[in-house]
Amino acid sequence: MGAGHHHQLYRPGDSVVHRLPPQCKLLAVITFAIVVVATPRENFWAFGLYAVMLAVVAGAARVPPAFVLRRMVIELPFVLFAFLIPVIGLGERTSVLGLSLSVPGLWAGWNILAKATLGVVASILLAATTEPRVILVGAQRLRVPTLLVQIATFMLRYLDVIVDEMRRMRIARESRGFEARNFRHIPVIARSAGALFIRSYERGERVHLAMLSRGYAGRMPIMQEISASVGQWAIALALPAVALAVLGLSL
Repeated sequence: MGAGHHHQLYRPGDSVVHRLPPQCKLLAVITFAIVVVATPRENFWAFGLYAVMLAVVAGAARVPPAFVLRRMVIELPFVLFAFLIPVIGLGERTSVLGLSLSVPGLWAGWNILAKATLGVVASILLAATTEPRVILVGAQRLRVPTLLVQIATFMLRYLDVIVDEMRRMRIARESRGFEARNFRHIPVIARSAGALFIRSYERGERVHLAMLSRGYAGRMPIMQEISASVGQWAIALALPAVALAVLGLSL
């Protein structure tokens, strides 16, 4: 259950950031994100400094820019939404490259884009320097509710199992000559999704019964004890501390 494995977001290394305890990095990222969200959207210079701070962290962790950029694709829906707001927004309008855009919409789009981008990059750096299983250990150390940690643990453990089941179902369909080409094939995909849900549910039931037979009583054992020294806390919290100072200057 607790077997570790490298996730696609994790980049093995031995940098100072990699060696920090997970609870320190987790608290630092959460605090940094809160500070970024609290920053007034009009202070462009503050967001620029936040970006420089993350670049320094990426350099210290030896995480290449290309690695971060490839994983920022997850932000694409937020980017599209941010660019759409000025077009459909109300209020005063201005012309940009021949387009009539809403001024309040431009501010709102910038606010979403800047803060979401910084939050996503901070999360990518956390995932790139900390294995998922270890992040859950850090959550335990920060006294995150046990039920939430257990749910995340099961999700992490069986996500690859479900993805592998999807792959086998896709191969089975293609071996029978099926290839999704247009909307007429949606019912087949829907039935496959339903079958996957049933299989996942049944697997979960079997796993739960197996856990009960082994003495599970609603609480998982502590996965690993990872302590943090004062120096490690100081290094990890340097990022949100500097960000907080920038926020103070921007108010």
